[in-house]
Amino acid sequence: MAKPTLKPLAYVLILLLAGAAAVGSYVLFTQASFGPCLIATAGAASTDAVGPSGCTNYLYAFAGAPLVMGVLLLVILPNLVTGGEAVREAKAEPAPAVAKKATPSPTPPKPTADAAVQLLALLQREGRLVDFLREDIQPYDDAQIGAAVRTIHESCRQVLGEHLTLEPVLNGTEGDDVVVPKDFNPSAIRLTGNVSGEPPFRGALRHPGWRAAKVKLPAQPAGQDPQIVAPAEVEIF
Repeated sequence: MAKPTLKPLAYVLILLLAGAAAVGSYVLFTQASFGPCLIATAGAASTDAVGPSGCTNYLYAFAGAPLVMGVLLLVILPNLVTGGEAVREAKAEPAPAVAKKATPSPTPPKPTADAAVQLLALLQREGRLVDFLREDIQPYDDAQIGAAVRTIHESCRQVLGEHLTLEPVLNGTEGDDVVVPKDFNPSAIRLTGNVSGEPPFRGALRHPGWRAAKVKLPAQPAGQDPQIVAPAEVEIF
């Protein structure tokens, strides 16, 4: 810790106060209206000496002057001391705010199996998706598969558009250069290729990903078994 030192202005102020005290004392001794206060020596009396009241006035002056000077020095000197200025700035500077811990984002509710089965039921009802995926298509040629896929694709696409609002995880088209930030979410961005070192990473976008921004599933009818993807159909004779 540096030792406090007086600024040059402090020395000038002290000299001015000392000079003012000296001039005041001189004026007091020579021009005081209550007359001089002379203390006679032992065994001799002075005709110029005044009574106790005159000396009392001198006592007030000599006691009050140092008091006034002391008060002035107490008020002014802290501003003229280099160490005191640094201390005052340190006191005035607000204490650094304690870094608040980042509030973790709320954990999204885990999707229930009922919602997944319900969405699959919608895809089955409108596009026969489950029937298509469960069927062995090896015996069919490409032309037959292509005709069936076109119908299934259109129906399932309508289901997704009606009940899900999807948005890309990363904006851009496939092949664009992208930068993966340091604090990326591994569940939202999957790294492939030559992955080494620490993020941020630079690479090419191979798929923008999809995020379900909104899910709008219809309410299940009362008594509906949530595990049924598609009811069995029986034609009565």
